[in-house]
Amino acid sequence: MIGTTRAPPEIEAAPAAATLGAGPLQIVMPIAIGLVILGVWEAAVRLYDVPVYILPGPLLILTTLVTDWSSLFQALLITLQVTVSAFLMAALGGGVLAIVFSRSRWIELSLYPYAVILQVTPIVAIAPLIIIWVKDTYVALLICAWIVAFFPVLSNATLGLSSTDHNLLNLFQLYGASRRQVLWYLRVPSAMPYFLGGLRIAGGLALIGAVVAEFVAGTGGTNTGLAYRILESGYRLQIPRMFAALLLISLTGILIFAALSLLSHLVLRNWHESAVRREN
Repeated sequence: MIGTTRAPPEIEAAPAAATLGAGPLQIVMPIAIGLVILGVWEAAVRLYDVPVYILPGPLLILTTLVTDWSSLFQALLITLQVTVSAFLMAALGGGVLAIVFSRSRWIELSLYPYAVILQVTPIVAIAPLIIIWVKDTYVALLICAWIVAFFPVLSNATLGLSSTDHNLLNLFQLYGASRRQVLWYLRVPSAMPYFLGGLRIAGGLALIGAVVAEFVAGTGGTNTGLAYRILESGYRLQIPRMFAALLLISLTGILIFAALSLLSHLVLRNWHESAVRREN
């Protein structure tokens, strides 16, 4: 056909080859860099004979993690319980309130500034007050973690609901769709990538909020989270154990982000442009 050209096979194959190589590289390169950093760290600690109460080596941290696994894992479960509960509350509350905002502009104008105030107020500043006011320590920790995780869900979901394509809105109105049908069949699907992006942010923030609240509470005993284990290790100069607890917190945050990223991929892969482009 006149005016129709076809790219050479080598040019067409280049994007496919790049796509095939991008997956393994995304895994191999970070792992390789991490191993190099850990190797340099271990070598420097051994070469300069750094005391373990100042900076332990990675091998000692891993050994301590295995040795103290029972107590650290029990503390991890306590922290995870607060984190997951606060995250679910933030996801449900932020999503529902965003839908309410989309239905009423007056409610959004009246309540959204207070959500912003909660976000910009440092949790370290208000956590002591919450712990004093709330008698139950677990509920106080839950409130602190929820405050940190709530705003990203609300703001992203609100943005997504208000960013619906106006051409599609006009089309729905042309066919006589009700406000409820517009909401559930157009606005909510259009806002789903924003909402899932907010969840990925909120997952890590819920963990941070839980750990910070545990630091402020500073309660001892058996039913304590990883933050108290870090404080306890610092008081006793058990620095390898402190690093082992920090490692558990970091790995937990990575797993939470990976799980929410997988959820986003599974939800969006069959229809949304961002996920479809990544697969092609």
